[in-house]
Amino acid sequence: MLPNVGRPGPGPGPGPEVETDAASRIRKVPTGGSRQRWLVLGFLRTAAFMQLVDVSIVTVAVTSIQDGLDAGYAQVQWVLAGYTLAFAVLLVTGSELGDRFGRKRVFILGTAAFTLASLQCGAAGNAETLIAARLLQGLAAALMYPQVYAVIQVTFPPRRRGTAFGILGGVIGLAAITGPLVGGLLIQADLFGWTWRPVFLVNIPVGLLAVVLAARFIPESRATDAGGQDLTGVLLVTAGLALLVYPLVQGRELGWPAHLFVMAGAGVAVLALFGLYERRREGRGRTPLVRTGLFRNRGFTSGLLLILVFYGAFLPFFLVFSVYLQSGLGYSALRTGVAVLPYALGSGIGSGVSVALAPRLGRAALQIGLTVLIAGTLGVAWAVHVWGTGLETRHVFLPLLVAGLGFGFTVTPLVTLILARIPLADAGSASGTLTTAQQIGSSIGIAVLGAFFFGLLGSQADAATADEVPGLRAELAALHLTGDAAQDVIDEFRSCFHDRAAATDPTAVPASCRPAPADAPVRQVVAAATTRALHTDFAESVQRTLLLQAVLFAGCLVLVFALPKVRGRELSEFEEKSQDATIIG
Repeated sequence: MLPNVGRPGPGPGPGPEVETDAASRIRKVPTGGSRQRWLVLGFLRTAAFMQLVDVSIVTVAVTSIQDGLDAGYAQVQWVLAGYTLAFAVLLVTGSELGDRFGRKRVFILGTAAFTLASLQCGAAGNAETLIAARLLQGLAAALMYPQVYAVIQVTFPPRRRGTAFGILGGVIGLAAITGPLVGGLLIQADLFGWTWRPVFLVNIPVGLLAVVLAARFIPESRATDAGGQDLTGVLLVTAGLALLVYPLVQGRELGWPAHLFVMAGAGVAVLALFGLYERRREGRGRTPLVRTGLFRNRGFTSGLLLILVFYGAFLPFFLVFSVYLQSGLGYSALRTGVAVLPYALGSGIGSGVSVALAPRLGRAALQIGLTVLIAGTLGVAWAVHVWGTGLETRHVFLPLLVAGLGFGFTVTPLVTLILARIPLADAGSASGTLTTAQQIGSSIGIAVLGAFFFGLLGSQADAATADEVPGLRAELAALHLTGDAAQDVIDEFRSCFHDRAAATDPTAVPASCRPAPADAPVRQVVAAATTRALHTDFAESVQRTLLLQAVLFAGCLVLVFALPKVRGRELSEFEEKSQDATIIG
Protein backbone atom coordinates (compact mmCIF):
# COMPACT_ATOMS: atom_id res chain seq x y z
CA MET A 1 0.00 0.00 0.00
CA LEU A 2 1.17 3.52 0.54
CA PRO A 3 4.35 3.80 2.58
CA ASN A 4 4.17 1.59 5.61
CA VAL A 5 6.55 3.26 8.02
CA GLY A 6 5.27 1.51 11.06
CA ARG A 7 7.90 -1.22 11.32
CA PRO A 8 10.45 -1.06 14.13
CA GLY A 9 14.17 -1.03 14.14
CA PRO A 10 17.06 0.61 12.32
CA GLY A 11 18.23 -0.43 8.94
CA PRO A 12 21.60 -0.37 7.25
CA GLY A 13 22.32 2.05 4.46
CA PRO A 14 24.04 5.26 3.61
CA GLY A 15 23.19 8.62 5.14
CA PRO A 16 21.82 9.47 8.59
CA GLU A 17 19.51 6.70 9.79
CA VAL A 18 16.04 7.16 11.18
CA GLU A 19 14.47 4.51 13.40
CA THR A 20 10.73 4.07 13.73
CA ASP A 21 8.55 2.06 16.10
CA ALA A 22 5.28 0.28 15.34
CA ALA A 23 3.38 3.55 15.28
CA SER A 24 5.85 5.23 12.91
CA ARG A 25 7.11 7.65 15.57
CA ILE A 26 10.67 8.89 15.27
CA ARG A 27 13.14 7.64 17.83
CA LYS A 28 16.09 9.53 16.45
CA VAL A 29 15.76 12.94 14.82
CA PRO A 30 17.84 13.21 11.64
CA THR A 31 20.98 15.26 11.81
CA GLY A 32 20.44 18.86 10.78
CA GLY A 33 17.42 19.38 13.07
CA SER A 34 14.37 21.45 12.24
CA ARG A 35 15.98 23.51 9.48
CA GLN A 36 17.01 20.41 7.55
CA ARG A 37 13.54 18.91 7.92
CA TRP A 38 11.89 21.91 6.26
CA LEU A 39 14.55 21.94 3.56
CA VAL A 40 13.80 18.28 2.86
CA LEU A 41 10.09 19.11 2.69
CA GLY A 42 10.84 21.89 0.21
CA PHE A 43 12.35 19.71 -2.48
CA LEU A 44 10.11 16.72 -1.70
CA ARG A 45 7.08 18.83 -2.51
CA THR A 46 8.84 20.08 -5.65
CA ALA A 47 9.35 16.48 -6.78
CA ALA A 48 5.73 15.65 -5.94
CA PHE A 49 4.57 18.70 -7.87
CA MET A 50 6.58 17.54 -10.89
CA GLN A 51 4.96 14.12 -10.80
CA LEU A 52 1.42 15.35 -10.21
CA VAL A 53 1.47 18.17 -12.74
CA ASP A 54 2.54 15.70 -15.41
CA VAL A 55 -1.05 14.47 -15.59
CA SER A 56 -2.90 17.79 -15.85
CA ILE A 57 -0.27 19.53 -17.98
CA VAL A 58 -0.60 16.95 -20.75
CA THR A 59 -4.37 17.41 -21.15
CA VAL A 60 -3.87 20.73 -22.97
CA ALA A 61 -1.09 19.28 -25.12
CA VAL A 62 -3.06 16.44 -26.71
CA THR A 63 -4.05 18.37 -29.84
CA SER A 64 -0.48 19.59 -30.39
CA ILE A 65 0.79 16.03 -29.91
CA GLN A 66 -1.74 14.78 -32.45
CA ASP A 67 -0.60 17.34 -34.99
CA GLY A 68 3.11 16.92 -34.29
CA LEU A 69 3.22 13.12 -34.30
CA ASP A 70 0.26 12.32 -36.59
CA ALA A 71 -1.24 10.49 -33.64
CA GLY A 72 -4.68 8.91 -33.66
CA TYR A 73 -7.34 9.29 -30.98
CA ALA A 74 -6.49 5.94 -29.38
CA GLN A 75 -2.82 6.89 -29.15
CA VAL A 76 -3.72 10.14 -27.42
CA GLN A 77 -5.77 8.16 -24.91
CA TRP A 78 -2.76 5.93 -24.26
CA VAL A 79 -0.55 8.97 -23.58
CA LEU A 80 -2.80 9.75 -20.60
CA ALA A 81 -4.14 6.34 -19.59
CA GLY A 82 -0.78 4.58 -19.96
CA TYR A 83 0.82 6.88 -17.41
CA THR A 84 -1.89 6.48 -14.76
CA LEU A 85 -2.16 2.73 -15.36
CA ALA A 86 1.59 2.16 -14.95
CA PHE A 87 1.59 4.37 -11.87
CA ALA A 88 -1.26 2.38 -10.34
CA VAL A 89 0.09 -1.14 -10.83
CA LEU A 90 3.53 -0.41 -9.31
CA LEU A 91 2.44 2.01 -6.57
CA VAL A 92 2.10 -0.61 -3.86
CA THR A 93 5.35 -2.33 -4.77
CA GLY A 94 7.11 1.04 -4.91
CA SER A 95 6.14 1.64 -1.31
CA GLU A 96 7.35 -1.80 -0.25
CA LEU A 97 10.64 -1.36 -2.09
CA GLY A 98 11.22 1.82 -0.09
CA ASP A 99 10.51 -0.07 3.14
CA ARG A 100 12.99 -2.79 2.22
CA PHE A 101 15.83 -1.04 0.39
CA GLY A 102 15.62 2.45 1.85
CA ARG A 103 13.23 5.26 1.05
CA LYS A 104 15.97 7.71 0.18
CA ARG A 105 17.55 5.28 -2.24
CA VAL A 106 14.27 4.38 -3.96
CA PHE A 107 13.24 8.04 -4.12
CA ILE A 108 16.47 8.95 -5.90
CA LEU A 109 16.11 5.99 -8.25
CA GLY A 110 12.51 6.85 -9.07
CA THR A 111 13.21 10.55 -9.57
CA ALA A 112 16.19 9.85 -11.83
CA ALA A 113 14.16 7.37 -13.88
CA PHE A 114 11.28 9.85 -14.11
CA THR A 115 13.66 12.52 -15.37
CA LEU A 116 15.14 10.22 -18.01
CA ALA A 117 11.67 9.14 -19.12
CA SER A 118 10.69 12.82 -19.43
CA LEU A 119 13.67 13.32 -21.74
CA GLN A 120 12.52 10.36 -23.82
CA CYS A 121 8.98 11.83 -23.97
CA GLY A 122 10.33 15.18 -25.16
CA ALA A 123 12.53 13.54 -27.79
CA ALA A 124 9.88 11.10 -29.06
CA GLY A 125 9.77 10.94 -32.84
CA ASN A 126 6.48 9.04 -33.08
CA ALA A 127 3.43 8.26 -31.00
CA GLU A 128 4.58 4.74 -30.12
CA THR A 129 7.81 6.03 -28.58
CA LEU A 130 5.91 8.66 -26.61
CA ILE A 131 3.49 6.06 -25.23
CA ALA A 132 6.38 3.80 -24.18
CA ALA A 133 8.09 6.74 -22.47
CA ARG A 134 4.87 7.65 -20.67
CA LEU A 135 4.60 4.09 -19.37
CA LEU A 136 8.15 4.39 -18.04
CA GLN A 137 7.24 7.74 -16.49
CA GLY A 138 4.34 6.13 -14.68
CA LEU A 139 6.49 3.28 -13.36
CA ALA A 140 9.14 5.73 -12.18
CA ALA A 141 6.51 7.90 -10.50
CA ALA A 142 5.28 4.84 -8.61
CA LEU A 143 8.78 4.44 -7.16
CA MET A 144 9.18 8.12 -6.32
CA TYR A 145 5.80 9.28 -5.07
CA PRO A 146 5.22 6.92 -2.09
CA GLN A 147 8.63 7.83 -0.68
CA VAL A 148 7.59 11.49 -0.45
CA TYR A 149 4.95 10.59 2.13
CA ALA A 150 7.16 8.07 3.90
CA VAL A 151 10.12 10.44 4.26
CA ILE A 152 7.86 13.15 5.68
CA GLN A 153 6.38 10.59 8.08
CA VAL A 154 9.72 9.54 9.50
CA THR A 155 11.42 12.94 9.30
CA PHE A 156 8.87 15.10 11.10
CA PRO A 157 7.81 14.60 14.72
CA PRO A 158 4.09 14.03 15.30
CA ARG A 159 3.38 17.61 16.33
CA ARG A 160 4.79 18.93 13.00
CA ARG A 161 3.61 16.14 10.75
CA GLY A 162 0.13 17.53 10.19
CA THR A 163 1.57 20.85 9.04
CA ALA A 164 3.98 19.11 6.68
CA PHE A 165 1.22 17.01 5.11
CA GLY A 166 -1.00 20.08 4.90
CA ILE A 167 1.68 21.88 2.89
CA LEU A 168 2.02 18.87 0.63
CA GLY A 169 -1.76 18.84 0.16
CA GLY A 170 -1.56 22.45 -0.96
CA VAL A 171 1.05 21.46 -3.53
CA ILE A 172 -1.30 18.78 -4.88
CA GLY A 173 -3.98 21.40 -5.36
CA LEU A 174 -1.49 23.79 -6.94
CA ALA A 175 -0.47 21.13 -9.45
CA ALA A 176 -4.09 20.78 -10.56
CA ILE A 177 -4.48 24.55 -10.84
CA THR A 178 -1.27 25.37 -12.68
CA GLY A 179 -0.88 22.28 -14.90
CA PRO A 180 -3.15 23.29 -17.79
CA LEU A 181 -1.99 26.91 -17.64
CA VAL A 182 1.72 26.01 -17.58
CA GLY A 183 1.16 23.57 -20.43
CA GLY A 184 -0.63 26.24 -22.45
CA LEU A 185 2.13 28.78 -21.80
CA LEU A 186 4.88 26.37 -22.85
CA ILE A 187 3.11 25.38 -26.06
CA GLN A 188 2.23 28.98 -26.85
CA ALA A 189 5.86 30.04 -26.34
CA ASP A 190 6.96 27.34 -28.81
CA LEU A 191 10.48 27.32 -27.35
CA PHE A 192 13.06 26.53 -30.03
CA GLY A 193 10.19 25.50 -32.30
CA TRP A 194 9.57 22.42 -30.13
CA THR A 195 5.78 23.06 -29.72
CA TRP A 196 4.55 20.43 -27.18
CA ARG A 197 7.93 18.94 -26.25
CA PRO A 198 8.81 21.41 -23.43
CA VAL A 199 5.74 20.13 -21.58
CA PHE A 200 7.89 17.08 -20.77
CA LEU A 201 11.37 18.58 -20.99
CA VAL A 202 10.59 21.06 -18.23
CA ASN A 203 10.84 18.12 -15.81
CA ILE A 204 14.54 17.61 -16.49
CA PRO A 205 16.09 20.50 -14.49
CA VAL A 206 13.57 19.96 -11.69
CA GLY A 207 14.31 16.24 -11.53
CA LEU A 208 18.08 16.70 -11.59
CA LEU A 209 17.91 19.25 -8.78
CA ALA A 210 15.71 16.93 -6.71
CA VAL A 211 18.18 14.05 -7.15
CA VAL A 212 21.14 16.19 -6.05
CA LEU A 213 19.37 17.62 -3.01
CA ALA A 214 17.94 14.25 -2.00
CA ALA A 215 21.39 12.67 -2.06
CA ARG A 216 22.67 15.46 0.16
CA PHE A 217 19.89 16.05 2.67
CA ILE A 218 17.34 13.22 2.93
CA PRO A 219 17.97 10.87 5.88
CA GLU A 220 17.81 7.20 5.01
CA SER A 221 15.07 5.10 6.60
CA ARG A 222 13.67 1.65 6.08
CA ALA A 223 11.63 -1.06 7.79
CA THR A 224 13.76 -3.98 8.91
CA ASP A 225 10.81 -6.39 8.97
CA ALA A 226 9.45 -5.39 5.57
CA GLY A 227 7.47 -8.22 4.05
CA GLY A 228 8.49 -9.90 0.82
CA GLN A 229 7.37 -8.28 -2.38
CA ASP A 230 4.25 -9.80 -3.92
CA LEU A 231 5.63 -9.94 -7.45
CA THR A 232 3.10 -12.55 -8.56
CA GLY A 233 0.31 -10.27 -7.40
CA VAL A 234 1.84 -7.35 -9.28
CA LEU A 235 2.05 -9.41 -12.48
CA LEU A 236 -1.54 -10.65 -12.15
CA VAL A 237 -3.07 -7.24 -11.54
CA THR A 238 -0.96 -5.69 -14.31
CA ALA A 239 -2.00 -8.37 -16.80
CA GLY A 240 -5.65 -8.16 -15.79
CA LEU A 241 -5.82 -4.38 -16.10
CA ALA A 242 -3.91 -4.36 -19.39
CA LEU A 243 -6.26 -7.00 -20.85
CA LEU A 244 -9.23 -4.91 -19.73
CA VAL A 245 -8.04 -1.42 -20.72
CA TYR A 246 -6.52 -2.30 -24.12
CA PRO A 247 -9.85 -3.29 -25.77
CA LEU A 248 -11.53 -0.19 -24.35
CA VAL A 249 -8.94 2.13 -25.89
CA GLN A 250 -8.34 0.30 -29.17
CA GLY A 251 -11.85 -1.02 -29.83
CA ARG A 252 -13.07 1.91 -31.93
CA GLU A 253 -9.88 2.01 -33.99
CA LEU A 254 -9.98 -1.73 -34.72
CA GLY A 255 -13.73 -1.89 -35.34
CA TRP A 256 -14.50 -3.93 -32.19
CA PRO A 257 -13.45 -7.38 -33.46
CA ALA A 258 -14.49 -10.43 -31.45
CA HIS A 259 -11.03 -11.06 -30.03
CA LEU A 260 -11.16 -7.75 -28.11
CA PHE A 261 -14.26 -8.94 -26.24
CA VAL A 262 -12.44 -12.19 -25.47
CA MET A 263 -9.48 -10.17 -24.25
CA ALA A 264 -11.68 -8.05 -21.97
CA GLY A 265 -13.31 -11.18 -20.56
CA ALA A 266 -9.87 -12.66 -19.95
CA GLY A 267 -8.93 -9.46 -18.11
CA VAL A 268 -11.88 -9.87 -15.75
CA ALA A 269 -10.93 -13.53 -15.19
CA VAL A 270 -7.31 -12.63 -14.42
CA LEU A 271 -8.42 -9.98 -11.92
CA ALA A 272 -10.64 -12.57 -10.25
CA LEU A 273 -7.65 -14.91 -10.12
CA PHE A 274 -5.67 -12.07 -8.55
CA GLY A 275 -8.27 -11.81 -5.79
CA LEU A 276 -8.11 -15.56 -5.07
CA TYR A 277 -4.32 -15.50 -5.06
CA GLU A 278 -4.21 -12.59 -2.62
CA ARG A 279 -6.59 -14.40 -0.26
CA ARG A 280 -4.44 -17.53 -0.29
CA ARG A 281 -1.26 -15.51 0.20
CA GLU A 282 -2.76 -13.69 3.17
CA GLY A 283 -4.00 -16.99 4.59
CA ARG A 284 -0.43 -18.31 4.55
CA GLY A 285 0.72 -15.37 6.66
CA ARG A 286 2.56 -13.62 3.83
CA THR A 287 2.17 -9.92 3.04
CA PRO A 288 -0.42 -9.51 0.27
CA LEU A 289 -0.62 -6.71 -2.26
CA VAL A 290 -4.22 -6.13 -1.09
CA ARG A 291 -5.68 -7.30 2.21
CA THR A 292 -8.77 -9.18 1.09
CA GLY A 293 -10.30 -8.99 4.56
CA LEU A 294 -10.96 -5.30 3.92
CA PHE A 295 -13.67 -6.21 1.43
CA ARG A 296 -15.80 -7.71 4.19
CA ASN A 297 -16.31 -4.14 5.38
CA ARG A 298 -19.34 -2.80 3.47
CA GLY A 299 -18.30 0.80 3.94
CA PHE A 300 -14.83 0.16 2.54
CA THR A 301 -16.13 -1.83 -0.45
CA SER A 302 -18.65 0.89 -1.28
CA GLY A 303 -15.96 3.52 -0.80
CA LEU A 304 -13.59 1.70 -3.12
CA LEU A 305 -16.26 1.55 -5.82
CA LEU A 306 -17.00 5.23 -5.20
CA ILE A 307 -13.31 6.10 -5.70
CA LEU A 308 -13.15 4.12 -8.95
CA VAL A 309 -16.24 5.78 -10.40
CA PHE A 310 -15.42 9.26 -9.09
CA TYR A 311 -11.93 9.43 -10.56
CA GLY A 312 -13.10 7.55 -13.64
CA ALA A 313 -15.46 10.44 -14.36
CA PHE A 314 -13.20 13.28 -13.18
CA LEU A 315 -9.92 13.07 -15.14
CA PRO A 316 -11.51 12.32 -18.56
CA PHE A 317 -13.37 15.64 -18.26
CA PHE A 318 -10.16 17.53 -18.95
CA LEU A 319 -9.22 15.32 -21.91
CA VAL A 320 -12.66 15.68 -23.51
CA PHE A 321 -13.06 19.40 -22.79
CA SER A 322 -9.53 20.22 -23.96
CA VAL A 323 -10.00 18.36 -27.26
CA TYR A 324 -13.38 20.07 -27.72
CA LEU A 325 -11.96 23.56 -27.17
CA GLN A 326 -8.90 23.06 -29.37
CA SER A 327 -10.07 20.75 -32.16
CA GLY A 328 -13.73 21.73 -32.09
CA LEU A 329 -13.56 25.47 -31.49
CA GLY A 330 -10.00 26.25 -32.57
CA TYR A 331 -8.75 27.46 -29.17
CA SER A 332 -5.00 27.70 -28.67
CA ALA A 333 -3.38 25.61 -25.93
CA LEU A 334 -2.91 28.75 -23.81
CA ARG A 335 -6.52 29.84 -24.22
CA THR A 336 -7.58 26.32 -23.26
CA GLY A 337 -5.43 26.45 -20.13
CA VAL A 338 -7.00 29.78 -19.17
CA ALA A 339 -10.50 28.46 -19.93
CA VAL A 340 -10.24 25.63 -17.36
CA LEU A 341 -8.72 27.81 -14.63
CA PRO A 342 -12.13 28.47 -13.00
CA TYR A 343 -12.42 24.73 -12.31
CA ALA A 344 -9.05 24.67 -10.59
CA LEU A 345 -9.82 27.89 -8.71
CA GLY A 346 -13.11 26.50 -7.49
CA SER A 347 -11.37 23.29 -6.46
CA GLY A 348 -8.96 25.20 -4.26
CA ILE A 349 -11.76 27.20 -2.62
CA GLY A 350 -13.95 24.15 -2.15
CA SER A 351 -11.10 22.21 -0.59
CA GLY A 352 -10.38 24.98 1.91
CA VAL A 353 -14.03 25.26 2.94
CA SER A 354 -14.32 21.48 3.22
CA VAL A 355 -11.39 21.29 5.64
CA ALA A 356 -13.34 23.48 8.04
CA LEU A 357 -16.81 21.99 7.56
CA ALA A 358 -16.30 18.28 6.80
CA PRO A 359 -15.57 17.22 10.41
CA ARG A 360 -18.95 18.62 11.45
CA LEU A 361 -20.87 17.43 8.39
CA GLY A 362 -19.44 13.93 8.07
CA ARG A 363 -20.60 12.09 4.97
CA ALA A 364 -23.07 14.91 4.29
CA ALA A 365 -20.02 16.85 3.07
CA LEU A 366 -19.68 14.34 0.23
CA GLN A 367 -23.39 14.60 -0.57
CA ILE A 368 -23.19 18.39 -0.74
CA GLY A 369 -19.98 18.36 -2.75
CA LEU A 370 -21.23 15.82 -5.29
CA THR A 371 -24.52 17.67 -5.72
CA VAL A 372 -22.63 20.89 -6.48
CA LEU A 373 -20.29 18.99 -8.82
CA ILE A 374 -23.24 17.50 -10.73
CA ALA A 375 -24.85 20.95 -11.00
CA GLY A 376 -21.62 22.44 -12.35
CA THR A 377 -21.12 19.63 -14.87
CA LEU A 378 -24.69 20.00 -16.11
CA GLY A 379 -24.11 23.76 -16.26
CA VAL A 380 -21.15 23.28 -18.59
CA ALA A 381 -23.26 20.99 -20.80
CA TRP A 382 -26.04 23.62 -20.83
CA ALA A 383 -23.57 26.38 -21.81
CA VAL A 384 -22.30 24.25 -24.71
CA HIS A 385 -25.90 23.61 -25.79
CA VAL A 386 -26.94 27.27 -25.64
CA TRP A 387 -23.93 28.92 -27.22
CA GLY A 388 -22.80 25.99 -29.37
CA THR A 389 -20.32 27.08 -32.01
CA GLY A 390 -20.14 30.59 -30.51
CA LEU A 391 -19.00 29.40 -27.10
CA GLU A 392 -16.49 31.68 -25.38
CA THR A 393 -14.53 31.36 -22.15
CA ARG A 394 -16.88 33.70 -20.25
CA HIS A 395 -19.83 31.44 -21.03
CA VAL A 396 -18.39 28.53 -19.05
CA PHE A 397 -16.65 30.49 -16.29
CA LEU A 398 -19.44 30.16 -13.72
CA PRO A 399 -20.38 26.49 -14.33
CA LEU A 400 -16.70 25.48 -14.31
CA LEU A 401 -16.20 27.39 -11.05
CA VAL A 402 -19.22 25.62 -9.54
CA ALA A 403 -17.98 22.22 -10.73
CA GLY A 404 -14.57 22.95 -9.21
CA LEU A 405 -16.15 23.97 -5.91
CA GLY A 406 -18.03 20.67 -5.81
CA PHE A 407 -14.94 18.67 -6.69
CA GLY A 408 -12.78 20.34 -4.04
CA PHE A 409 -15.49 20.02 -1.38
CA THR A 410 -15.82 16.30 -2.18
CA VAL A 411 -12.26 15.15 -2.71
CA THR A 412 -10.73 16.62 0.46
CA PRO A 413 -12.57 14.46 3.04
CA LEU A 414 -13.30 11.55 0.70
CA VAL A 415 -10.60 9.09 1.75
CA THR A 416 -10.81 10.02 5.44
CA LEU A 417 -14.55 9.33 5.53
CA ILE A 418 -14.13 5.99 3.75
CA LEU A 419 -11.46 4.94 6.26
CA ALA A 420 -13.22 6.26 9.34
CA ARG A 421 -14.47 2.87 10.57
CA ILE A 422 -11.53 0.81 9.32
CA PRO A 423 -9.51 -0.74 12.19
CA LEU A 424 -6.37 1.29 12.79
CA ALA A 425 -4.16 -1.75 12.10
CA ASP A 426 -5.62 -1.97 8.57
CA ALA A 427 -5.64 1.77 7.86
CA GLY A 428 -2.32 1.79 5.97
CA SER A 429 -3.32 -1.07 3.70
CA ALA A 430 -6.78 0.40 3.11
CA SER A 431 -5.36 3.83 2.32
CA GLY A 432 -2.94 2.39 -0.21
CA THR A 433 -5.69 0.36 -1.86
CA LEU A 434 -7.80 3.49 -2.27
CA THR A 435 -4.89 5.46 -3.70
CA THR A 436 -4.22 2.70 -6.22
CA ALA A 437 -7.94 2.66 -7.07
CA GLN A 438 -7.75 6.39 -7.89
CA GLN A 439 -5.19 5.72 -10.61
CA ILE A 440 -6.98 2.62 -11.91
CA GLY A 441 -10.25 4.53 -12.05
CA SER A 442 -8.58 7.34 -13.98
CA SER A 443 -7.12 4.90 -16.50
CA ILE A 444 -10.39 3.07 -17.09
CA GLY A 445 -12.30 6.36 -17.21
CA ILE A 446 -10.01 7.78 -19.89
CA ALA A 447 -10.46 4.58 -21.88
CA VAL A 448 -14.26 4.39 -21.55
CA LEU A 449 -15.24 8.06 -21.75
CA GLY A 450 -12.58 8.75 -24.35
CA ALA A 451 -13.95 5.97 -26.56
CA PHE A 452 -17.48 7.25 -25.93
CA PHE A 453 -16.60 10.82 -26.92
CA PHE A 454 -14.53 9.98 -29.99
CA GLY A 455 -17.17 7.47 -31.09
CA LEU A 456 -19.86 10.15 -30.87
CA LEU A 457 -17.86 12.36 -33.24
CA GLY A 458 -18.44 9.77 -35.95
CA SER A 459 -22.04 8.90 -35.11
CA GLN A 460 -23.11 12.58 -34.90
CA ALA A 461 -21.38 13.59 -38.15
CA ASP A 462 -24.33 13.06 -40.51
CA ALA A 463 -26.67 15.09 -38.30
CA ALA A 464 -24.12 17.92 -38.18
CA THR A 465 -23.79 18.08 -41.97
CA ALA A 466 -27.56 17.78 -42.47
CA ASP A 467 -27.97 21.04 -40.55
CA GLU A 468 -25.59 22.72 -42.99
CA VAL A 469 -27.14 21.48 -46.23
CA PRO A 470 -29.83 24.22 -46.67
CA GLY A 471 -27.35 27.02 -46.08
CA LEU A 472 -24.72 25.41 -48.28
CA ARG A 473 -27.24 24.90 -51.09
CA ALA A 474 -28.19 28.59 -50.93
CA GLU A 475 -24.55 29.68 -51.01
CA LEU A 476 -23.88 27.46 -54.00
CA ALA A 477 -26.91 28.90 -55.76
CA ALA A 478 -25.50 32.38 -55.19
CA LEU A 479 -22.44 31.15 -57.05
CA HIS A 480 -24.73 29.99 -59.91
CA LEU A 481 -24.20 26.33 -59.01
CA THR A 482 -27.54 24.51 -58.96
CA GLY A 483 -29.17 21.22 -59.83
CA ASP A 484 -27.07 18.07 -60.10
CA ALA A 485 -23.82 20.01 -59.95
CA ALA A 486 -24.75 21.52 -56.58
CA GLN A 487 -25.98 18.15 -55.30
CA ASP A 488 -22.66 16.53 -56.26
CA VAL A 489 -20.79 19.15 -54.19
CA ILE A 490 -23.16 18.62 -51.24
CA ASP A 491 -22.82 14.82 -51.43
CA GLU A 492 -19.04 15.08 -51.54
CA PHE A 493 -19.10 17.50 -48.60
CA ARG A 494 -21.19 15.14 -46.47
CA SER A 495 -19.22 12.05 -47.45
CA CYS A 496 -15.88 13.71 -46.75
CA PHE A 497 -17.02 15.07 -43.39
CA HIS A 498 -18.44 11.71 -42.30
CA ASP A 499 -15.25 9.87 -43.21
CA ARG A 500 -13.10 12.43 -41.42
CA ALA A 501 -15.22 12.31 -38.27
CA ALA A 502 -15.29 8.51 -38.22
CA ALA A 503 -11.55 8.20 -38.88
CA THR A 504 -9.37 6.89 -36.06
CA ASP A 505 -6.52 9.10 -37.27
CA PRO A 506 -7.65 12.75 -37.35
CA THR A 507 -4.61 13.76 -39.40
CA ALA A 508 -5.37 11.39 -42.29
CA VAL A 509 -7.17 12.66 -45.41
CA PRO A 510 -9.85 10.15 -46.53
CA ALA A 511 -10.15 9.30 -50.21
CA SER A 512 -13.60 10.90 -50.26
CA CYS A 513 -11.98 14.26 -49.52
CA ARG A 514 -9.93 14.26 -52.73
CA PRO A 515 -10.01 16.16 -54.93
CA ALA A 516 -11.41 19.45 -53.57
CA PRO A 517 -13.75 21.48 -55.81
CA ALA A 518 -11.76 23.19 -58.53
CA ASP A 519 -13.55 26.54 -58.26
CA ALA A 520 -12.04 28.72 -55.51
CA PRO A 521 -15.34 30.34 -54.33
CA VAL A 522 -16.93 26.89 -54.11
CA ARG A 523 -13.99 25.63 -52.06
CA GLN A 524 -14.43 28.56 -49.70
CA VAL A 525 -18.13 27.99 -49.02
CA VAL A 526 -17.55 24.25 -48.58
CA ALA A 527 -14.68 24.94 -46.17
CA ALA A 528 -16.88 27.32 -44.17
CA ALA A 529 -19.68 24.74 -44.03
CA THR A 530 -17.17 22.11 -42.90
CA THR A 531 -15.95 24.33 -40.07
CA ARG A 532 -19.49 24.99 -38.88
CA ALA A 533 -20.38 21.30 -39.04
CA LEU A 534 -17.20 20.44 -37.13
CA HIS A 535 -18.11 22.85 -34.34
CA THR A 536 -21.61 21.41 -34.19
CA ASP A 537 -20.34 17.83 -34.16
CA PHE A 538 -17.93 18.50 -31.31
CA ALA A 539 -20.55 20.46 -29.36
CA GLU A 540 -23.12 17.67 -29.60
CA SER A 541 -20.55 15.02 -28.67
CA VAL A 542 -19.16 16.89 -25.67
CA GLN A 543 -22.69 17.59 -24.39
CA ARG A 544 -23.52 13.89 -24.31
CA THR A 545 -20.20 13.04 -22.70
CA LEU A 546 -20.75 15.65 -19.98
CA LEU A 547 -24.21 14.21 -19.33
CA LEU A 548 -22.67 10.75 -18.92
CA GLN A 549 -20.15 12.17 -16.47
CA ALA A 550 -22.99 13.77 -14.50
CA VAL A 551 -24.72 10.37 -14.36
CA LEU A 552 -21.53 8.78 -13.02
CA PHE A 553 -21.23 11.47 -10.34
CA ALA A 554 -24.87 10.80 -9.46
CA GLY A 555 -23.91 7.14 -9.00
CA CYS A 556 -21.22 8.29 -6.58
CA LEU A 557 -23.86 10.23 -4.68
CA VAL A 558 -25.86 7.03 -4.21
CA LEU A 559 -22.76 5.14 -3.02
CA VAL A 560 -22.12 7.76 -0.32
CA PHE A 561 -25.15 6.43 1.59
CA ALA A 562 -23.23 3.18 2.19
CA LEU A 563 -20.38 4.99 3.97
CA PRO A 564 -20.31 5.11 7.78
CA LYS A 565 -22.10 7.96 9.55
CA VAL A 566 -19.20 9.60 11.29
CA ARG A 567 -18.59 13.23 12.16
CA GLY A 568 -17.31 15.63 14.79
CA ARG A 569 -15.04 14.32 17.54
CA GLU A 570 -15.05 10.73 16.23
CA LEU A 571 -13.76 11.86 12.83
CA SER A 572 -11.17 14.21 14.36
CA GLU A 573 -9.90 11.48 16.68
CA PHE A 574 -9.61 9.08 13.74
CA GLU A 575 -7.58 11.63 11.76
CA GLU A 576 -5.21 12.18 14.68
CA LYS A 577 -4.67 8.48 15.31
CA SER A 578 -4.35 7.58 11.65
CA GLN A 579 -1.47 10.01 11.15
CA ASP A 580 0.72 7.48 12.92
CA ALA A 581 -0.52 4.47 10.99
CA THR A 582 -1.39 5.57 7.51
CA ILE A 583 -0.69 8.20 4.94
CA ILE A 584 -3.77 9.38 3.11
CA GLY A 585 -2.82 10.13 -0.50
